[in-house]
Amino acid sequence: MPAWLVGSALCRQLESRADCTLITSPHAELNLTRQTAVEAFFTDHTIDEVYLAAAKVGGIHAISSYPVDFLYDNLLIPANVIHAAHRAGVQKLLFLGSSCIYPRMAAQPMGEGALLTGVLEPTNEPYAIAKIAGIKLRESYNRQHGRDYRSVMPTNLYGPGDNYHPENSHVIPALTGFGGRLVFDSSKPDGAPRKLLDVSKLAAMGWQATMGLEDGLREAYAWFREHGPDTRS
Repeated sequence: MPAWLVGSALCRQLESRADCTLITSPHAELNLTRQTAVEAFFTDHTIDEVYLAAAKVGGIHAISSYPVDFLYDNLLIPANVIHAAHRAGVQKLLFLGSSCIYPRMAAQPMGEGALLTGVLEPTNEPYAIAKIAGIKLRESYNRQHGRDYRSVMPTNLYGPGDNYHPENSHVIPALTGFGGRLVFDSSKPDGAPRKLLDVSKLAAMGWQATMGLEDGLREAYAWFREHGPDTRS
């Protein structure tokens, strides 16, 4: 159940596996905020594992402008999907959270133990609270029903397929096609001062990042040049 950016990357990886049959549904056909629609989807398909990347996402301006949308939608999506997966007997589920779940002034790099130990960054609090609720919901299904439902926290993402809206996206995609002069505006909120995630567990498993920032920016810009601005709000 993918969102635009990270979900499409997951789909590409899963599609490359011969032992995997991928089942997806676009938002136009399946609204994950509608419980009856989600339960019908699980009834109509035989599903062994769920990868829940879907969410309403955006930058500081979008969340500050539409806090209800970001809290309401992101509460309902994991609630509906996790509950329906459990009712359908799905034993394995992966829920994607966000680095914004950690306190604004969390020690760097941020690890799992920092969760719920301090005040959240106000500019993304609605989104963060919804993600925390999803994490605790899947933990509760594990504890009460013995499910194997897990959460992972991706870093702030950018790249091909991103939302390039000039106001409602994050910093990198918002600047990718910008052709004017940059002026620092101190009246705008800063967001969290730093968000560095602890990847020591991944490193211990043999994972290492293979793309640096310069190459990543180049690839993101090339995608923008080929496809044009994506003005999803």
